[in-house]
Amino acid sequence: MNIVMAASECAPYFKTGGLADVVAALPKALANNDHTLTVVLPKHRNLPDEIQSKLKFICSFDVYVRWRKQYCGILAYETEEVTYYFIDNEYYFDRMQMYGEMDDAERYAFFTHAFFEALDRLNLEPDLIHCHDWQTALIPTYIKAGAVQRNVKTVFTIHNLKYQGIFPLTIFDELLHLDQIHLGGLEFNGTINFMKSALVHADWVTTVSPTYANEILDPYYGEGLETFLHERQTSLTGIVNGIDEEIYNPESDLYVSIPYKKHYGRKKENKRIMQQELDLTVSKEIPMFVVISRLVEEKGLPLLVHIIDELLTTESVQVVIMGTGETGFEDHFQDISNRYPNTCRFMNVFQEGLARRLYAASDFFLMPSRFEPCGLSQLIALRYESVPIVRETGGLKDTIKPYNEYTGEGNGFSFTNYNADDFLNTIRYAIHLYHQPKHWNQILKNVYKSKLNWEHSAAKYENIYKKLLNPKYEEEHYGNDSRTAKSDVTRETHLVIR
Repeated sequence: MNIVMAASECAPYFKTGGLADVVAALPKALANNDHTLTVVLPKHRNLPDEIQSKLKFICSFDVYVRWRKQYCGILAYETEEVTYYFIDNEYYFDRMQMYGEMDDAERYAFFTHAFFEALDRLNLEPDLIHCHDWQTALIPTYIKAGAVQRNVKTVFTIHNLKYQGIFPLTIFDELLHLDQIHLGGLEFNGTINFMKSALVHADWVTTVSPTYANEILDPYYGEGLETFLHERQTSLTGIVNGIDEEIYNPESDLYVSIPYKKHYGRKKENKRIMQQELDLTVSKEIPMFVVISRLVEEKGLPLLVHIIDELLTTESVQVVIMGTGETGFEDHFQDISNRYPNTCRFMNVFQEGLARRLYAASDFFLMPSRFEPCGLSQLIALRYESVPIVRETGGLKDTIKPYNEYTGEGNGFSFTNYNADDFLNTIRYAIHLYHQPKHWNQILKNVYKSKLNWEHSAAKYENIYKKLLNPKYEEEHYGNDSRTAKSDVTRETHLVIR
C-alpha cells in the first residue's frame, strides 16, 4: 500500500509528547512490511541542525488561506524506510511554540491546504491517508468535500481527546475552503471543532489503546464528543502504542552510565551514580521511585501531592521528580525537595538524556494518571527494567498487569480508584515485595518478557487499512464471521458531509 501520514510532530525532528514517538515509530514498522510510507510535517523552528543540513529542497508554490496568499516550500528528508516532507513557511511555523498561538486555526488550515497541494506537486497518489490529532483533522473533511479526485481512504487517530482544536465559528468563512453546506460537519456548540470534523468524516477512527476506546464513549472521558464516538462504534478501534526498541535500549543507550540488559546488578550501579549526582543518600538497597511527567492535573499529580510527605516520613525510599508544568505543582515539589534533601529531588526541567538515565536508575516508575489514552512512559520504564506503579485507566490498564504473588504473573502494580490512599497502599505493597527476593526476581522476569515493540500494533493498523481498501478483505481472510465488520466499513466510507 502507498500510505501517507500527516502529523504536526515527529521524533527526533520535534516533539512535545507521545504523538511524536508514535509518528516516528509506526511508519517504520509499516515500511518493514513492504508498504510505501511518506510522512508530511510542518517545518517547525526547533528542527535539529544535523537534520536541517540534510534537507533537500524540492519545490515551492503559493498556498491560499482564503484571500491570504502564502509561500510554501517543500523540503525532503529520506531514510531507508520512510520519506519525510516538511512544509516550510516561516510566518506560520518559525515560532517558539508548536501550539498555543492565537492563530493556531490559521496555521493548521494553511498546513491542510499545503498538504493537498503537496500531494499533487509530488505525485504521491496515496491509497490511504492516516491523520494524527486535531492539527490534521480537516484533511478527512476536505477529502469528503472532493479535494482529491481519486478514491482515497482516511484513518484518523485520536492521541488525546482533550485537545480538540476548538475555534470561533467565524473561521469557517475566514480560513476554510469549504462551501456552507459543509458547516454542519465542523460546527459544535457554536464553535468550529477540528476533532469533531474528523470523527464525522474519516473512514475509520482509531485511538491509542483498547481501554481508552471504551472509556471515551462515557461522558467522563468523552470530553463532550461521546455522542459522535458512539455513532462511530463500528468503525472505532483502540490499538495500543509501542515504542522503538532500538532507540530505547539500555544496552546501547549512550546516555546510560552503565549499559545493561536483564542485569539487576548493573542497573543498581546506575542508581548509585544517580544518587551521587543528585546528592541523595547513596544506597543500592533503598528503592528509588521516579516520576517523569508534564506537571498537570490529568497525570494524577494531586494524588502524589497528597501522599508524598507521608511516604517520605514513614518509608525508607527515595523519590525523584522531573518535569515542567503548572506553577502550583512546581512550587509544591520544590518545597518537598527542600524539606527532604536526602530522600527527594525535584528537577524543574525536561531533558531527554537525563530522563533516560532516571529510567535506568529507578526501581519503580510512578504514573497515577487520572486518564491516560495510552502512555509511553510506562513502556519506556519497562524497557529500562523499572517496575511501573499505575492507575488502571486507558493504556496503563492495557499494558501493566498487577503482580499476583500467588501465580507469579504481572509486570507491575496498579490501583483502580482515583484515590490517594489506594495509591499509597499500592506503593507500600510494592515496597514490601521489593524486599522479598523471591517475588522481586519474579517481577523482574515478567518485566523482561513484556512486549513493547510495534510489530503487533502495526499489524492491527495494517488490517484496518486493508479492510478500507478492500471491503472483501475480512470475508476472504475470516469467512462468514466478517459480515458485520464488512458492512460497517462500507457504510462508514460512504459517509456524507453534513
